[in-house]
Amino acid sequence: MKNSIYILLILFIIIACNTSKSTISNTEKPITTGNDTIKIVNKELEYEVIIIETGFDSWLQSTALPRGYYSQSYLEAKNYPYILEWNNCVLQPQRYSPNLYEMTINYEPTINYGYEVNYLIYNYMIYFQNKYNQRLYGRVPLR
Repeated sequence: MKNSIYILLILFIIIACNTSKSTISNTEKPITTGNDTIKIVNKELEYEVIIIETGFDSWLQSTALPRGYYSQSYLEAKNYPYILEWNNCVLQPQRYSPNLYEMTINYEPTINYGYEVNYLIYNYMIYFQNKYNQRLYGRVPLR
């Protein structure tokens, strides 16, 4: 049975269907579709990442460290606590703005989402924290 993962980070959406495979290929290349929309699609494994956030694409191109700078294991290790804290903020709408933290993220650390997905999540978390002056976990690079 497939589980759908819906992630909405402001206007950031990750949709993934987990199959019995625990590995997702990292051969997908992001497509910039204009108006700050970045999309990664893997039809074989039935998952899609869509990031729609004003300014994120230009920030990613101009400010984020390049692909390959971090290892995938580093990105996964950073993403997991960021996402745990994100989900904690979603569950406390009286304390954290529901306009910033709209939906929980179902990120399974045992699933290999591939380099590109982890790279985009990590950089979105850095971008989000710096743009909205939020702190999810630890020291946030100022880029």
